Amino acid sequence: MVTFDGRAPGTPAGAWTADPRFRDLPALALRRTGRTVVVAAHPDDETLGAGGILAELADGGHPAEVVVVSDGSASHPGSPTLTPEALVEVRSAEVREAVRVLSPASPVTLLGHPDGGLREARVEVEADLRTLLADGPPVDQLVAPWRGDGHRDHRIVGEICATLADELGCALVAYPLWLWHWATPDDPRVPWDRLRVVDLADRSVVRKHRAVAAHATQVTALSSDPLDAPTLHPAFLRTFDRDVEVVVTQEAARPTLTGEFFDATYGRHEDPWGYTDRWYEERKRALTLAALPGTRYGRVLEVGCGIGVLTAQLAERADDLLAVDVSTAAVERARERVPGVRVEVADIASRVPEGLFDLVVLSEVGYYLDRPTLARVLGELRAQLAPGGTLLACHWRHPVAAYPLSGDDVHRLLRRTTDLTLLAEHRETDLLLDVYADDPRSVAERTGLA
Repeated sequence: MVTFDGRAPGTPAGAWTADPRFRDLPALALRRTGRTVVVAAHPDDETLGAGGILAELADGGHPAEVVVVSDGSASHPGSPTLTPEALVEVRSAEVREAVRVLSPASPVTLLGHPDGGLREARVEVEADLRTLLADGPPVDQLVAPWRGDGHRDHRIVGEICATLADELGCALVAYPLWLWHWATPDDPRVPWDRLRVVDLADRSVVRKHRAVAAHATQVTALSSDPLDAPTLHPAFLRTFDRDVEVVVTQEAARPTLTGEFFDATYGRHEDPWGYTDRWYEERKRALTLAALPGTRYGRVLEVGCGIGVLTAQLAERADDLLAVDVSTAAVERARERVPGVRVEVADIASRVPEGLFDLVVLSEVGYYLDRPTLARVLGELRAQLAPGGTLLACHWRHPVAAYPLSGDDVHRLLRRTTDLTLLAEHRETDLLLDVYADDPRSVAERTGLA
């Protein structure tokens, strides 16, 4: 039975987070550049369902636009304290304050359609949203209520946004709200195969918590009269107190990429990823080398060496370096660049090179593997890390349609499965860089400074 009584606790938040499927949800490659529009059916949907996304985009320098479709007038029918007209004014102020907390530079548009009557106003809602989305730069990402959420207003807005996303050719990210209330983890209507998570920084979690509180009419009583009770039960609100934002995508699982894919890529371009001439690549290599806790390593394994640009710099800090790549063409070019280094063709999806390594570098390669394969490979690399050894992972964060996983997905899986100590983490809009070690000491501790 689908119910929307927010005053009832609904399914406990812990029932979801305790489910193994929830703990292992893949990460979404959120588009962190370009134009993003977050659409809410009601004032507060933008905070409950996408508040963390708003905060993340704001911190990345690309604040989203926020559009609220309904006026929020029906949240307290019969209230002796606030008339529907007064509720519209109060809730308008609340949503503006909540968005200010999450993303100060985000503009807020209130379309003002009747709360609870979006089905009857569907033509007008679609026309308003189409006009708004067509005004300005192309929309790269549309964040909207999930069509399967059960609530009529959410379904209508979700269906309209799905249609418009198809028309505009932009990415659609859908957020469920009431699913967490009326469903249980074993409900067949839960789209486990399409659920994804957006990892949130601590500051995003804190700001989302503050933004929820800004919707005071929904989370606190207007008066002691039962008709003025908060519309959202504290137990229901705990569902949204997470370090991830959970969304629904249309993504289908993609298989591990093969050597043929990369050989074809290198066949078209001498340096397809711009290793030798892009400042982004040069800067990333500098970050990678600076993040290593040791000045020198014994045996080093570089997975996915490409044409050997990073390989040449790693060789200066290694006694014995083995660089591998799945592409024969890339290996041939790397051998020319670093003639004194062992460079071999190897597909780690089939077999991880044998031996113990003091340092493993996994740079821009993890997302070429499907999730089960990556999990197995990470386990095998851990088993072949020498006592006290270090593992460095660095990956691009922007979406790439051809890749089975996102950079966020790779680092999330590594973080959730490894027993190594996280020594360093670097997070920015373009990339993630994490350093793990079997030796938990910091650089200062290793060198006697602390």
